[in-house]
Amino acid sequence: MASCLERIERLEPRLGAFITVTAESAAEEAKAAERDIARGKRKGFLHGIPVGIKDFYDTAGIRTTAAFEHFRDRIPAKDAAPVQKLRDAGAIIIGKTNMHRLGMGTTGLESCFGPAKNPWNPDFIAGGSSSGSAAAVASGMCFATLDTDAIGSCRLPAACCGVVGFKGTYGLVDITGILAGEQPPSEDIRWSSHAAVMTRNVEDTAVVLDALVERRGDEGLGSFVDSLNQAADLRIGVANNVRVDGEVSEAFERAVETIQSLGRRVDAVAAPLTDLSKGITGIEEGRRTVADRYFGDIDLLLLPTTRTVTPRVDEAKRNPMALSAENTMFANYFGLPAISVPCGFDGRGLPLGLQIVGRPWDDRSVLRLAYRYQAASGHNSTPPLA
Repeated sequence: MASCLERIERLEPRLGAFITVTAESAAEEAKAAERDIARGKRKGFLHGIPVGIKDFYDTAGIRTTAAFEHFRDRIPAKDAAPVQKLRDAGAIIIGKTNMHRLGMGTTGLESCFGPAKNPWNPDFIAGGSSSGSAAAVASGMCFATLDTDAIGSCRLPAACCGVVGFKGTYGLVDITGILAGEQPPSEDIRWSSHAAVMTRNVEDTAVVLDALVERRGDEGLGSFVDSLNQAADLRIGVANNVRVDGEVSEAFERAVETIQSLGRRVDAVAAPLTDLSKGITGIEEGRRTVADRYFGDIDLLLLPTTRTVTPRVDEAKRNPMALSAENTMFANYFGLPAISVPCGFDGRGLPLGLQIVGRPWDDRSVLRLAYRYQAASGHNSTPPLA
């Protein structure tokens, strides 16, 4: 805890990763957790671990603003459902992370508390809308963050900042308690919004999921952590219909080669790319049929997380959607499990992301391949600004 708070104090003025830092309560809870663990009352892997919460999720007694001026002093009385699960698992909330205002952008530059910046180089955007979370995890300010992902809101900043960003199958994690009592979101947002998690590595993601996910009769599959090393003969498709720039394409091709070196056969397939700006007509039918239509011959789909390298702040400040969500939003439309893992760097030294997408409720296969790829690739071993 002390090292995280030290990094927040040192780096926060430069990065703008947090809206609210709960340093005093976090330090007190860390001491209590240390005492409990010493007495043999350990609650699990998250006991005493500092986590950040995207400022979309209500936190009892801690302001929840969505980076919106109108909510600047909004203090909920009750935790959102996943926040309560993290507390029950012994996690310590170290603060509320910055975000693109009301989740309505992919740059993280529009916030009434100031922009979040990329920890690898603050002249570049952190991505969005979960911008502060990505900056915080990448720079070691916390162990993990609880986020949302509606068109790529977690995976895009994860790619920009060189961390792991995972959203599960639609409904895997209960998201009750996002700005509770405020104007409900549109149907488009309600259908596309997923709970998400950012961490430095895939195993940590599995640890957080074990705290967040209710078992649905799948107890025989074991925990998400235990399933990472389970053997599986996975059929892998490589998207052949995405438009990406040269540096992104080169990093992606190297990632595919690494996966092939693991003994995996890969085949070229078309990704079910979808433009959510056209609405959600047919979304329920699409979710019922997506596995048969697009995953009949494959188990997992590979594609770059972003179309382009990370934009500079001065290039993106006039366009809240400057970072394209073209490669990510289809997973929200179809409710598919998807993860972004670091897969290298561009010529400016900024991270790039590999995206792995699975069929509905096959979250474990997504995590399993991501875990093995991350181990084989060796990316993400050293945080920026260390």
